Amino acid sequence: MPAVSEISPAGPPEVVWFKRDLRVEDHTALAHATAAGPVLCVYAVELDYWRQPGTSDRQWQFVHECLLSLDAQLKSLGTALEIHVVPVIQMLDALHLRLGPFTLHSHQETGGLWTYARDRAVAAWCRDHGVRWHEYPQNGVVRPVSRRGRRFKEHWDAWATAPLAHLPTQPLWLGPASGRTVSLLPTAVKADPFPCAGRQRGGLQPARDLLDSFLAGRGQDYGAHMSAPATAEQGCSRLSPHIAHGSLSLRQIAQTALQAREAAPRAHWHRQLGSYVTRLWWHCYALQVLENQPAMERQALVPEMEQLPRPMDRARFDAWRLGRTGWPMVDACMRFLHHQGWLNFRMRAMLVTVATHTLSLPWRPVADWLAELFVDFEPGIHYTQMQMHSCMAASPVLRLYNPVTQARELDPNGKFVRRWVPELRAVPDDWIVMPWAMPATARHRWGLMGSDDYPAPRVDFEQVHRSVKAEIAALRSSLDLQPAPGFNERPRQTARAQRTARGLQQGEAKLPAQLSLF
Repeated sequence: MPAVSEISPAGPPEVVWFKRDLRVEDHTALAHATAAGPVLCVYAVELDYWRQPGTSDRQWQFVHECLLSLDAQLKSLGTALEIHVVPVIQMLDALHLRLGPFTLHSHQETGGLWTYARDRAVAAWCRDHGVRWHEYPQNGVVRPVSRRGRRFKEHWDAWATAPLAHLPTQPLWLGPASGRTVSLLPTAVKADPFPCAGRQRGGLQPARDLLDSFLAGRGQDYGAHMSAPATAEQGCSRLSPHIAHGSLSLRQIAQTALQAREAAPRAHWHRQLGSYVTRLWWHCYALQVLENQPAMERQALVPEMEQLPRPMDRARFDAWRLGRTGWPMVDACMRFLHHQGWLNFRMRAMLVTVATHTLSLPWRPVADWLAELFVDFEPGIHYTQMQMHSCMAASPVLRLYNPVTQARELDPNGKFVRRWVPELRAVPDDWIVMPWAMPATARHRWGLMGSDDYPAPRVDFEQVHRSVKAEIAALRSSLDLQPAPGFNERPRQTARAQRTARGLQQGEAKLPAQLSLF
């Protein structure tokens, strides 16, 4: 491996800029660059990005591990990753000064407004410096959407089954500049409000292990286990942070799952794998919604829905974000998320609707807080969910999650609640979902003498939900509001499942009301 970055006589340098694609396998940008000439692999630690709302140190720790894994993968091929702890434009200036003319390669990124603006600045820099920038899709998103030319499901099927990208047998490399190796990586980028001891680990091997164990049997009851947080922890593939940060390509995951489905008998396991692959393309469709409407990160897709009364109440917000609402299932899920950095999607939806409807909080601070907690934060998934469940997309079906009903359905014996809300550990099953309803003598007996032990709910959710439904119905009717494009609801997959499947094959994808992904 070269010790310094010197221009090879084989031709001008090809620079691969790694972003949310921290791998070597099925890396289209790297494959094209190595086919063209000597390659330098770079990554910029953008501290300004890590200061944005929705970013967190728990996310950085996962990325840090992915970068160490990527560097090890590159070293096995004869090179290493060059690290820059500066804004990307400064990195490009330094590379241009050192290398002279070069070609830039990267994957397209469907991210938030900050990365969108950053990429526009990179495009302008490339134009000003005569640098060709080749961008390659790394999922089913089409940019611009006018190029799609076919229905989204058809496009995604073609993309997912296309051959994986491979490197040439003997690529030419440019080694990193002296002193710009992974040793430059910061160990932390910001303070995390909660320890995330249960966080998943980043890198290629953890991703492979998860995929292998899911397909080897962990996913056998995927459909039955995805809704309850306790069973979803093992029953879901748990690949979402690896997909979000690119330590394993989504196309690799899709093709491996499709191969397993073809090999499986056309019975239970075959259906579970089909359900999983369906969620992979729902993932890309959600990203496509953000790609088409990037302002949805901060703006309601149907602006009129902002007329709903949602003032910021700091006491209510703190009770929700700290897991002290008084609804045991809500608080258990929030505390689980503090510790794990992950939560299944049905419970994510419950946290959003409880915050934005039951507690009548504004959706933006809710979105920012949850984004910080999710190690698998993916803007396209996160903001489509936020817009839908806070009703800022004016979705025709309003989902209001009753905390008591969810607890009875998903944690009937209170095992999950008792694990994550230890204040209720001694409370008997009869009261575990509604501890506030206990007589005073029972509260005293089970150690709940006052609100400092465990609070009572701040509102009557049944009364509030009736009021919320009436408010939303009146607003939609008075202004004749239509749902935002891309947010038409799918029918539920009950007796109509076959007709729904045929409709999705024949028509445009419709974003489901509940993305129970991965």
